[in-house]
Amino acid sequence: MRTTKINPSTVAAPLGTYSHAVRVETEEVVWLFASGQLAVDDQGELVGAGDLRAQTEKVFENLSRVLEANGGGWEHVVKLQSYFTTLHDLAASREVRARYLPEEPPASTAVQVVALLLPGAMIEVDVVAAIPVT
Repeated sequence: MRTTKINPSTVAAPLGTYSHAVRVETEEVVWLFASGQLAVDDQGELVGAGDLRAQTEKVFENLSRVLEANGGGWEHVVKLQSYFTTLHDLAASREVRARYLPEEPPASTAVQVVALLLPGAMIEVDVVAAIPVT
């Protein structure tokens, strides 16, 4: 088993002391534990202030980049956790999410929190993926 910390160049540098993902390689599967992603652009600036739909779109785009940098995609996600500062307009967030997830979605958790690391951030999502070794 080999463990690697990953910070893909396709997403902004971490906003603190952490890695965007940890990759655990076994003979049969690569387990990818992706850190929570916020709605930040390539410079680390918040996207979509006050707009949960726009922030959700950017979060899922950033997670897509992390998955792709590790040879995976949304079809490999087995667990998804979402953190919201507001549940107002949750339907819009779910519409965006549905475009990314496969027909049979992964196990999922959604919770409301008081605040996220970045002021103005309304959503943060982390995932666990099981990517088959080819």
